Amino acid sequence: MPLLQVIIASTRPGRQGPAIAEWIAQRARDHGGFEVEVVDLKQVDLPNYDEAQHPASGVYEHEHTKAWAASVARADAYLFVIPEYNHFMPAALVNAFTFVNREWAYKPAGIVSYGGVSAGLRAAVTTKEALVALKVVPLVEAVSLPFFTQFIDDDGAVVPNEIMQQSSTVMLNELVRWEAALRSLRADS
Repeated sequence: MPLLQVIIASTRPGRQGPAIAEWIAQRARDHGGFEVEVVDLKQVDLPNYDEAQHPASGVYEHEHTKAWAASVARADAYLFVIPEYNHFMPAALVNAFTFVNREWAYKPAGIVSYGGVSAGLRAAVTTKEALVALKVVPLVEAVSLPFFTQFIDDDGAVVPNEIMQQSSTVMLNELVRWEAALRSLRADS
């Protein structure tokens, strides 16, 4: 079964990304199209990019880079859980993209964005631009949570509405289709 990594992009104190990631990870498990792994960039704890070689070389000096490369390479598809900071994706995600290159290639990615009135959509757009440069296929289908705190209960769990449920199903269906379609490109690279 293909592996879907749900990547939590926020690393700041007080973040809500883990709750949203757990909700979408459970949706993905229930969907049944993937084995699901949650990857928290806060736990990955990459320093600012510190490799001597360009990431496209695939020559990694540091153990944290080698571990990150192995994690990224292991996945067949991704779901990025991203808030919007200053109309942009979190710096930790930019840094995570920078560390490795070919490990990302020929895989589909969905985005679950959250924020205020914009629902994190500006961060989603900038994330898609970065993904394309890494040869990742960002899906059109996505889940966007406007004023996201309305979907988090007193226990810190996400309580989705019908639109979130429907859009997550459509996105997961597309991830399954694109992962299968891109599999031969991954095998050839």
